[in-house]
Amino acid sequence: MRSISLSVGRRGWLRIAAGLIVLFVAPVVHAQSDASDSTALIKPVPVFSVQTGFITTFEGGTPHLGPLVTPLLLVPVGDKWLIETRGTLESDLAPQPGSPGFKGSLESNVDYLQLDYIANKYVTVSVGRYLTPFGIYNERLYPIFIRDLQTDPLILGIEAGEYGAGTGAMLRGGFDVAQGVEFNYAAYFSANSTVEHMESDRAAGFRAGVFLPGPRLEVGGSFQHLLQEERKNSFGFHFEWQPMPLPLDLRAEYARSYDGSGYWIESAYKLSQVPVWRNTMRHVQVVARMQQFFVNPEVVEEEGDAAGFTANTNMFEIGVNYYFRDDFRFVSSYGRQFAPQGGNENVWTIGMTYRVALPVGHGDIR
Repeated sequence: MRSISLSVGRRGWLRIAAGLIVLFVAPVVHAQSDASDSTALIKPVPVFSVQTGFITTFEGGTPHLGPLVTPLLLVPVGDKWLIETRGTLESDLAPQPGSPGFKGSLESNVDYLQLDYIANKYVTVSVGRYLTPFGIYNERLYPIFIRDLQTDPLILGIEAGEYGAGTGAMLRGGFDVAQGVEFNYAAYFSANSTVEHMESDRAAGFRAGVFLPGPRLEVGGSFQHLLQEERKNSFGFHFEWQPMPLPLDLRAEYARSYDGSGYWIESAYKLSQVPVWRNTMRHVQVVARMQQFFVNPEVVEEEGDAAGFTANTNMFEIGVNYYFRDDFRFVSSYGRQFAPQGGNENVWTIGMTYRVALPVGHGDIR
């Protein structure tokens, strides 16, 4: 893999400083004047989306049936306000010793429920319950119709925390640093919440990244400080590249906290450009992921596990997905999990994912 270096330079840093000034002091009137200059504006309408899936996982030979339904609703209010929410209904059905068939319970959760205010083109203010913007997996790749492998990364417990969401306020947006260089950010504060299905920890943090539209490459970092209990710090780095000439996704993350540290590297390639299989295999995608998690032995000794693991763990996975359409696909994978102190096991997954999005109303041009 080629290493890519980025030098902003003196003018670049001046542009960053100017962008930060504009970010917090630019009046809302500026955005309104931009809108008034447009010859035609499309009236936003609510959008209702549902993602469904049925994923069967075999962990060490034990089958787990995982039906899942995730409804999502976007409701625009005027040109500057947006209400967005997503919930999850899922179950983990597994055989119980001495009992026939599969048994499990239905779990429900409010993934996020937030009100967004688009102050200007540099900043959006959100309040409510939001997905924790640490790294890229929890916020961008977690939905089953987006992820290329259905198993979670080993470091997801560090990245997303116990609940994967915060309750409070968030600022996010971006601006151009230089020609062909874009800077994006998210800063947040979360209060402690004990409301059932909407729990969160008291924490504060941020994520920042640099995106190069030409090569479609992004690099960035995240930091979070827990404001309760052991008041631990977490930090991480992310990388994503989708080269224009190839149907390839290359992603990686690293995260470290009091519980331990780890990383994952994943690549996914669609066979649409392979000459021999161009017609018969253009809907097939092959995926591979390698990852490691290193526990903090002091946490394991005190609490029995660290982020759900009792020992250092390595895992390698390969998968094959078939896209019937962009919104409907068959997914499958095989992985092998290794732990030096034992607990080695095979992990198989097979299933289907489907997503539908429906506008509620008409986007009239005015």
